[in-house]
Amino acid sequence: MAKKKQTTKRRGVGMEAVGIGIIGGSGLYNMPGLEKPREVRVKTPFGDSSDALVVGTLEGKRVAFLARHARGHRFLPSEINYRANIHAMKQLGVERIISVSAVGSLQMELQPLDFLIPDQFFDRTRLRVATFFGGGVVAHVGFDKPVCAQLAGVLGAACDSAKVRVHRGGTYVCMEGPQFSTLAESNSYRQSHQVIGMTNLTEAKLAREAEICYSTVAMITDYDCWHPNHASVTLDEIISNLNKNAENAQNVIREAVRNMPSERACKCGRALAHAIITDPSVIPTAARKRLSVIAGKYLTPGAR
Repeated sequence: MAKKKQTTKRRGVGMEAVGIGIIGGSGLYNMPGLEKPREVRVKTPFGDSSDALVVGTLEGKRVAFLARHARGHRFLPSEINYRANIHAMKQLGVERIISVSAVGSLQMELQPLDFLIPDQFFDRTRLRVATFFGGGVVAHVGFDKPVCAQLAGVLGAACDSAKVRVHRGGTYVCMEGPQFSTLAESNSYRQSHQVIGMTNLTEAKLAREAEICYSTVAMITDYDCWHPNHASVTLDEIISNLNKNAENAQNVIREAVRNMPSERACKCGRALAHAIITDPSVIPTAARKRLSVIAGKYLTPGAR
């Protein structure tokens, strides 16, 4: 079924609010089962999102799907415009983001084709802008618990319902890439982390600033390079396991969307309430405009 195309600057131009965002990683470039899908290109102060967002109805709920690397996989992890991606979701009204990501396992018991719902991240990136703030506005958002516990619980239960072997909790170490780990790096990461990937931490930081709930479905494709019987990561192995996992991921997403609570029982929606330090009276007009969608309600003098 052909997708209708639409361009919009802001939600409200003939658009119904979208409550759930889905970001598909390597191997998941579309979301089968979307009813009445239409492509929406959202203009943001931070440039263009990775691709058009595909908005439709899934399991009776309005969702927006975005291919993180673009359809055809055109962007390196460090080339992704993470700020535009999250900002576009925010403009559409998204309150929860389900992120699907291919990862390598750092532990023997976490086997290829298993899923893991991490509850922590560890940052090994160095080339990315991971905040909406700056340019006259300073904010320090709380990030000790970077994953929305309520959303993570929904995703774990969805894996159970979809009969996918799932591990709950653990740390996702986010490396810069695009190269895979050296053996020394992989063995070092194994001491305190469970899986390794290249994208999700940056998304999680920006989602928290945007007051959007965020959780990851980490699809394990390989054992990185530490495993004695898997001396190196090969693209053929990863692609093969990605293809096997794609249907499982789609089933998990459908289960999660179907059973998503209507109300958010978390603090994600007030993450900026005490995070902005700058006196609203001295915020430059350009910065106020740039941040209006993300933090507008906090930037008016007397709002806090």
